Amino acid sequence: MTRPIDRPIAAGFIRTLSLIAVLGCLSLLLGNVVGSIVVPNHDWVADTVSDLAAGRFEIIQDVALYGFAAALLALALASAHIHPCEGSWSALVYGLVLLAVIVTVIGARNEYGDGDSGGLVIHIYLVYALGALFAGVFALMAVEGGRFSLPMQEISWICLALWAVGAPIFFILPTAFDGAWERGLGVITLVWSLCYAAALWRDVGRPA
Repeated sequence: MTRPIDRPIAAGFIRTLSLIAVLGCLSLLLGNVVGSIVVPNHDWVADTVSDLAAGRFEIIQDVALYGFAAALLALALASAHIHPCEGSWSALVYGLVLLAVIVTVIGARNEYGDGDSGGLVIHIYLVYALGALFAGVFALMAVEGGRFSLPMQEISWICLALWAVGAPIFFILPTAFDGAWERGLGVITLVWSLCYAAALWRDVGRPA
């Protein structure tokens, strides 16, 4: 159990950020579903999310990514507000901010390492950073999550274990079904983010 938060919390501020986080997560889910339906000949099992974010209907997935970036930034702001003056909590805040930035860049750059030859191709490096940062955020919350009434520690340990196994496997999968695997990894990030938003909402004004 980590040290409780022993100072006043702005309930309305935290709940607004929690709501933004939930809406941002839902935008990612909805954008993926709508994009998979709208984009011609898209195979959600074989084609990755990046395929949805390139081409004529790229705006759908781009907006979904921006929404998820907003969710991560909202969680970062909420985390900063309840900061208990611990180094690991600072790392959690930084990690969430960096994740929001990376997701935004992925959506804005419209470059997915799919054979591009013009300019600097950075998509794969952003993906590597995304994988490492999510693992770090899950691990930090697995340590610090005892301050919440919801079982954030247990949830984070489960997400970390699934991520640690699933993320490396993604890079060696055949393209015939790497799209479905990538979406499974995305579900892990959505579940964790939604659970954290729920924990923040539930524990507003309550010492953990």
